[in-house]
Amino acid sequence: AFKAAVLIQQWYRRHVARLEMRRRCTWRIFQSIEYSCEQDQIKLHNFFSYLMDQFTPSSSKERDFISRMFVSGESYKEAELEKYCDYESIEVPDSYTGPHLSFPLLPDHATALLEAFQQKQQLHARYVLNLLHETRKHLKQLPNISHVSTCYIEEITVCGDLHGQLDDLFLIFYKNGLPSPSKSYVFNGDFVDRGKQSLEILVILFTFLLIYPKEVHLNRGNHEDHMVNLRYGFTKEVMQKYKVHGKKILRMFQNVFCWLPLATLIDQKVLIIHGGISDTTDLDMLEKIQRNRFVSVLRLKKRKESSGKPQIQAINGESESGTDAAPRLSLQPQSAQAPSTANRREFSRWLRQTVQEQIDTCRRLVDISESEPEELTYSSMVSLKDADEPCWTRQEEWKQVLDILWSDPMPQEGCRENKVRGGGCYFGPDVTEKFLEKYSLQFLIRSHECKQEGYEFCHSRKVLTIFSASNYYEIGSNRGAYVKLGPDLIPHFVQYQANKTAHLLTMTQRQGFLVALFAKISRVEESAFRALREKLFAHTSALISAFKSYDRDNTGKITLSNWATAVESVLRLGLPWRMLRPQLVRSTEDGMLEYKSWLDDLAMEQRSQEHIQSSLLEVIYRNRSNLETIFRIIDRDHSGLISFEEFQQTWKLFSSHMNIELTDDGINDLVRSIDFNKDGNIDFNEFLEAFRLVRQCP
Repeated sequence: AFKAAVLIQQWYRRHVARLEMRRRCTWRIFQSIEYSCEQDQIKLHNFFSYLMDQFTPSSSKERDFISRMFVSGESYKEAELEKYCDYESIEVPDSYTGPHLSFPLLPDHATALLEAFQQKQQLHARYVLNLLHETRKHLKQLPNISHVSTCYIEEITVCGDLHGQLDDLFLIFYKNGLPSPSKSYVFNGDFVDRGKQSLEILVILFTFLLIYPKEVHLNRGNHEDHMVNLRYGFTKEVMQKYKVHGKKILRMFQNVFCWLPLATLIDQKVLIIHGGISDTTDLDMLEKIQRNRFVSVLRLKKRKESSGKPQIQAINGESESGTDAAPRLSLQPQSAQAPSTANRREFSRWLRQTVQEQIDTCRRLVDISESEPEELTYSSMVSLKDADEPCWTRQEEWKQVLDILWSDPMPQEGCRENKVRGGGCYFGPDVTEKFLEKYSLQFLIRSHECKQEGYEFCHSRKVLTIFSASNYYEIGSNRGAYVKLGPDLIPHFVQYQANKTAHLLTMTQRQGFLVALFAKISRVEESAFRALREKLFAHTSALISAFKSYDRDNTGKITLSNWATAVESVLRLGLPWRMLRPQLVRSTEDGMLEYKSWLDDLAMEQRSQEHIQSSLLEVIYRNRSNLETIFRIIDRDHSGLISFEEFQQTWKLFSSHMNIELTDDGINDLVRSIDFNKDGNIDFNEFLEAFRLVRQCP
């Protein structure tokens, strides 16, 4: 009996170890594909940014189009934005049965919203715009780094990414209680995208923020960025839910996002930021920059205002090279000579005076009135207070914001570029230690990365990652968690899974535990490998070329080891391909793989009912996300349709980049040929169909 018990125990441990290995491999697949998509987003954004920087508009209409292309949220002045998003002009019909809001908000309003959203009701557009208007006014008065103390409350609850998963927010409130004078919350960014109820989450959080401004704190995440929203779903969600007023609501969301604080500091000892830090992160700089200037952190605005660089570049001992066809204003001072940089205070005053003179000159040239006073915000007050302090370049400020929103920790020492995501950096334990020591901090709390248990410590427990969106990749893929901090600043974790099925699995009796665990892992594993096979199929052409480099005799076969090496060289996902091989490649007797038949099998899995040829389907699979993002970038009014004018202006960008000369008549003929139903607009299906037809042409 004893030997039998030992054998059963050994079998049990081996089986659990195998399941854990499979779980980790599945996790690696999901995470690698996610980060690969983020790389594609940044590359696509950089491409359009390059086009904009190189394109010289020839008319005021083209200049207006370019200015709206990526900086739509910041181009509106205060009065213009309020006039455009005028909620008072929107009537609420008598037939409306959803929740009603009146300001100032009360706790009953928040309760009514929670009940309405649980019943799948929708808040009227008038109330959404009114809420965003009040939220924006409140956020503008907040500092870049919120300061919270545990002296007046029992504990502070910190939540990580929610990503549009409203059930997770409901579960947090159910377990931990609603925000109140005795229940303080910090929500650490990434409220939107991926999930289907991002808008409801924002409405709830903004409502509680206005009711309890001292107890509810919101940090900006890397997804509170309108360029990221174009790809990952929030833009589409808003336009689907509010077809009439969706454009106004999106515009307000864009502006509200750029006013969200960048960090929260608890008792001057625990810093909460969304992503991470770098070896150049400077809290003093972060406290003083004008955060609202970075509507999209992905793009550092470089267009013709870069003509304002010469004097600053001269300060840094650099000079601007190259020529520009567009006329530029000279920013060299016409009267006073620049004082020595040794006297920083005198130099700072001279610089501000020079800049103000140039602003006045530009206003006179373009006939901009100064009659409208600018509202005094916290950032502007800080700037006035510290006017004699050294000023930073826009590049330095942008990098500070980019790093804290996009960076990830790594186990190795040092700090290097985060090439996996395409933005921010990787920071090691030595960077963390120096940063904590410099600012007398105990540890950092960040989010930004999905963790299987909902949280994870690293860097000798000095960096804590908290992630609150359970079942992020697939049902059962991960737990969500939040952390509670009391006056002793010792973290206490609460884990959960919002899905009912996953909850039942945890309550299964012990004798059925392995069966339930195996079923859950198998379901998640199947979803991961399905996504991975799609990724492989999307790179068929590149894989064939890589396989042929190992098949010098043209036998159509390669070794399994070479297969693994070739696949990694193409996809660059950093996955253990040899370990994943049994799930992707059928076993062979001679240890050789017929790669063409293997790719044919992949094509059979992905081929649609329309019987599109494999080579074309491969290209569409590989580029559909990019095509959809491009479509939404061109569709500046988010109508779901590209007007002829929008297409014409965008085509001029491409033709300028590719040195293709095409007349306006030629562009008109091109756009009419894509408009298959002849309604005067191009929808996404027509856009995709045009791409398909071009790819079919020899």
